[in-house]
Formats: sequence, structure tokens, C-alpha cells
Amino acid sequence: MEQNSGTGGLAARIRARLPELPETEARVAQVVLDQGAALVRLSVSDVAALAGTAASTVVRACKRLGFRGFQELKIEAARQAEKPPPPTTDDPVANVLGQVLHASREALDGIATTLDTAALAAAAAALDAAPQTVVAAAGLSGAVALDAAYRLRALGCPVDAPADPLTAQLAAARLPPGGVCLAISHTGATRSTVDAARRARTAGARVVALTSYARSPLSETSDHVLVAGGQDLVFGLETSASRIAHLATVDALAQTLMALRPDTARTHLDLSADITADHAH
Repeated sequence: MEQNSGTGGLAARIRARLPELPETEARVAQVVLDQGAALVRLSVSDVAALAGTAASTVVRACKRLGFRGFQELKIEAARQAEKPPPPTTDDPVANVLGQVLHASREALDGIATTLDTAALAAAAAALDAAPQTVVAAAGLSGAVALDAAYRLRALGCPVDAPADPLTAQLAAARLPPGGVCLAISHTGATRSTVDAARRARTAGARVVALTSYARSPLSETSDHVLVAGGQDLVFGLETSASRIAHLATVDALAQTLMALRPDTARTHLDLSADITADHAH
């Protein structure tokens, strides 16, 4: 990080604590120093792989360095990273809008590279055969979960999307064999979502993960991983780009599922259209 003048303060903070860290945690700290501002593009599992240790050790090292977890460390790295490029116009709002739209376009363009179509087809097949589906998410991924649940329901899938993370875990733990837990998490490290996925696996259900990182605690416990990598942090803030990428992936998943059950989908889509019409002026 010291190679980047904007992150010198964070690097100094880490180096000051380096001698007191156990050997495995010291390797994590060294990876953080080596990656600098590029840390914002890595998942906790990525850092664990680079350090030759476990994801739990990465989290433990972050806490020993004074952070609540890996995500807070990434936010601090982004906050101290290089400043955004100079404005292209004299209108600050136009500059912000341009930056946000650029991040969103990059996220959508990246889906073609990160999303495995075989995994998409397998996920759709699992949902088609599932007697019950639970959609689990938390925080900003909750909006994507609601959209996914609405689309699955409109295609005739029995689906539950509890807003409360503990209720989601309970629902996932009660899934029957052949059921599906659709777990959505940008980082793939949200504890309540990962726990719901693990409970579903224990119950004998399948897990479909929608995340931005190929390697994460969520992907490691999933049968099918849909990677739609959005921009992680831009100028210290988590942007909507990742959710736009995830929403587009949900659209692709719904379209793939609809092709597997055309008659059932048409019946339920007609019903959905009738209900929608009743609530329109």
C-alpha cells in the first residue's frame, strides 16, 4: 500500500501491528499491504488463497488489526485509495452521474465473462424440479431477493423469501430434499446468508448462489454458483452496479427457467397479468 500515496495511513497502521500477529495472520496482513488499492476487488477467499490460509483466519486478522471484519477493511482501503479522475465538466452532478453509469455499464458488460452458462442452466433445472424454494439475502441484496422471488412465483414456483434473516435460516433448514435455497450475496460472505445456505445443505436441499466473487464462503457451500461480478466499492461507497448485474442475472435465470416449463409458465404468467390488470387504472 505504501506504493500508493493515498493509502499510506492504512499501511502504517497495519505495519505497526504486524509484529504482534501470529504467523498465519501476518501473512494475511502482508497480502493486504501488497495488494494496496486492488484489495477492493478481492473477496475474503481470494485473500485467504493468496495468504495460504483459511477465510476465518482472514477475518480474525482483520479484527486483530482493529476492524470489525474484512468488509470494513476494504472500505477503509477504498477510502484511502487514489482519488477519482478529474471532472470532465464543470457540473459536479453530471460528473457523478457519468461515473455511476460507467460503473453500471462495466458491471453489465462483465457478466458475459463471469457468468457460466452451464451453471445458469443447471440452476434453472434445479429450480424447475424443486418442490420448494427459499430465497435468502440480507442488506442491499434484499432488493434482488424480492425481485427473484416475484419472478419465480410468477413462473409457478413455490417460493418463500423471508425478509428476516433468522426466519430465512429456519425456512432453509426446513427445505425438503430436492428443494432449493437461492442465496444472494454480493460479497459471498454475509454471515446470515451463508448460514442459511449451510442449513439448506444440511437438510438435503440444493444451494444456488448468486454472488460477485467466484471464491467465497457462500460459493464454497453451493451446488451451483452464478458469478455476476459488479463494481465493489467506488470512491469508498458500495454502488448499485453489483445489484444491477445481479438483477440482470435473475432475468436470465427466469428466462432459462421459463424455457424449461413453457406451459406451466404461461398459465401462471397469464394469472399474474390478470392480477396486475386489476390493480391498474
